[in-house]
Amino acid sequence: MSDSPVTPPSDAARPPLLPPGHPPARLTVLSGGVGGARFIQGLLRLIERTGSDTTVTVIANTGDDIWVHGLKVCPDLDTVMYTLGDGIDTERGWGRREETWNAKEELAAYGVEPTWFGLGDRDIATHLVRTQMLEAGYPLSAVTAALCKRWEPGVELLPMTDDRVETHVVIDDPETGERRAVHFQEYWVRHHAEVAAHAVVPIGMDAAKPGPGVLEAIRDADVVLVPPSNPVVSVGTILAVPGIREALAATAAPVVGVSGIIGADHVHGMARQLLGVIGVEVSAAGVAEHYGARSSAGLLDGWLVDTVDGGSVSRIEAAGIRSRAVPLWMTDHDATADMVAAALELAR
Repeated sequence: MSDSPVTPPSDAARPPLLPPGHPPARLTVLSGGVGGARFIQGLLRLIERTGSDTTVTVIANTGDDIWVHGLKVCPDLDTVMYTLGDGIDTERGWGRREETWNAKEELAAYGVEPTWFGLGDRDIATHLVRTQMLEAGYPLSAVTAALCKRWEPGVELLPMTDDRVETHVVIDDPETGERRAVHFQEYWVRHHAEVAAHAVVPIGMDAAKPGPGVLEAIRDADVVLVPPSNPVVSVGTILAVPGIREALAATAAPVVGVSGIIGADHVHGMARQLLGVIGVEVSAAGVAEHYGARSSAGLLDGWLVDTVDGGSVSRIEAAGIRSRAVPLWMTDHDATADMVAAALELAR
C-alpha cells in the first residue's frame, strides 16, 4: 500500500529514545485510516508504559464511506476499530486478519459490479450489522459504538458526522478521456490514484453536522492531536464539517500535528497526488502552511517533522507554528510512542 521512495532509518541510526513524559487526562485525535490507526496504537502504548490515566477520543473521517452491494462500508472507522481491536490484517494495513474472499469471487462470477472493490467474508459481517442497524433507524454514531463493544478498541471512536458525506474526485476517465467525478474509492482502489485528477469534492458536506460528542471532545480536550493522516481526504474532510474548524479555533487545548510527508513524498497513500490537486507544496512545511497557525485563523499550534526535514523547522516557525524534528517512521509501537511523546512535549 505504500509507495514512498524514502527508506526508514535502521535501529542503529535511530537517536536515543525521547523522554516518555505523561500524557494529559483527555486527548482527542482527528484520524483517517491506516496512518491514524497506527498513530493511535503508539499513543496507547505511551499511555500503557507511563501508567497514565488518560482517556482518548478519536474523531474519524467518514468521507471515504461507500455503499457496496447494498452494504454500508466505512473504511476509516473500520480500520481504526480493527487495528486497535487486534483484528486488522497487518500486512495490508486494512481489512480483517485471516480473511477469505468467497463472496467476492461468487459476485464476480455473476458479473456483479463493482468488481474492483472487494469485501472479505469476515469483513462483510461488520457491514451487514452496520447496514441493518442503519436501516432500523440508528445513527452511524450509535452503530459505531455498538460495533466497538465487540472490538474494545480502548478509545471512544466517533464518526465525524452521522450525515451522509462522500468524497468524490474529478478525474480524466482512462477509457473515454472524458472528465467526470468518481467516488474517492474508485479513484484510489480502482485507479490507484494513477489517473489525472482535477478536484476533490465532498458531496453532502454543506448539510452535514458534527456527530454526537464531536464538538465536546474538541472543547474538553487537554490536547488535540492530528496524526499523519491524509491532509486532503482524511483530516481535510473532518475539518470541512461545519462547526469543527470553529471548535478547534475556540478550544483551549493546544493542537499539534505530525507530518505524513517525509522528504518530498507521502509515507502511505496518495497525499502527494491530492496535495497537487489543491495546489499545496508536497513537503512537511507545505502541509504545515496549508493547515496554518491557530494564531492566524489556522489549525496548528505545533507541527512535528521528520529529522530529514529538520531544515524546514525555521520556515514552519516563521509561519507561527512551533516545530521540532524527530524520527517519524512508525516502525513499531514503541517508536510511534516516542513520536507521540514528542508531540505532547511540543504541546506543552
